[in-house]
Amino acid sequence: MPVQNSDVKDRGCFLELNAHPDRLDLSERHCKMAKEMNLKVAISTDAHRVSNLNFMRFGIGQAGRGWIEARDVLNTRTWKQLKRLLNRS
Repeated sequence: MPVQNSDVKDRGCFLELNAHPDRLDLSERHCKMAKEMNLKVAISTDAHRVSNLNFMRFGIGQAGRGWIEARDVLNTRTWKQLKRLLNRS
């Protein structure tokens, strides 16, 4: 059964875009769907060493291709804003 917009929003879900170049597991199509559903996305690097933090640019590029903007990304928020979002779920 397909996931409905209200199901996801009611559960307080967020999505992760893994920015590791071998993964990029949230496609641009899915990024666009998340934006249309008003779902927030966390962009992570899946870093296992400091040099992997540079992978963030791949995640930002992938998000941009799906029309994700800074306001759609969880990790562009202040701690206070993030706590408010997490407490609502």
